[in-house]
Amino acid sequence: MDALLAFAATLLALRLSADLVQRHRRDPTPGLLAWAAALGAFAAGSGAIAWSAAYGWSNPAFRAYYLCGGLLAAALLGAGSLLRVGVRWITPVTLVYVGLAIGIAVAVPLMAPIAGDSIPEAQTHLAFFPARLVAILANSAGTLAAVVVAARGLRRRPLGNTLILAGLAVAATGSALAGLGKAESSVFTAAAVALLYAGFVIPRRASSPATDPSVSDSTRGPAGAAP
Repeated sequence: MDALLAFAATLLALRLSADLVQRHRRDPTPGLLAWAAALGAFAAGSGAIAWSAAYGWSNPAFRAYYLCGGLLAAALLGAGSLLRVGVRWITPVTLVYVGLAIGIAVAVPLMAPIAGDSIPEAQTHLAFFPARLVAILANSAGTLAAVVVAARGLRRRPLGNTLILAGLAVAATGSALAGLGKAESSVFTAAAVALLYAGFVIPRRASSPATDPSVSDSTRGPAGAAP
């Protein structure tokens, strides 16, 4: 059952990530690709859980899980939110960070071998510097950026940004409670991904640029889907 739930969460995240890519191809709105990559990171993290639920945890599975869930997902969500409101310089910063995260996940030595059926705890297997410190900073910065952008856009797009905030809260709760087990983590991941996706694609409330000076042409997406 654990493997099935994790696999279902993986498929859901992949499907929604692919839909965001298709939306970007039809109308290249800033932020969509970063958000698609974030949902892809959720999918890869859930895939690592599904594999480990079926065959047991291993060093490669843990590294993939930590890279996607611990280092990338929140950072990419925050980058997408910043891009959506016109912060263009975040693109090269994000690309450099992704390379750094991959290097950390691949090269940092593990303090103890990975084995067993339960989701491994990072503090047991990774030193604080650099792996855990970078994850803390990236998760904090990415989540803060996404929360601030969504909160500031509540008046223009109340439902969509409320769903984004709810998705962030569910994702944070799932991360905090990952030790409960693979099934619980997968359920939280699926719920978070669904909420975030819905928040990303729901168009903003109709308003005129003349009456809404806080929304510029550079930040308005297709169908007025600005945060």
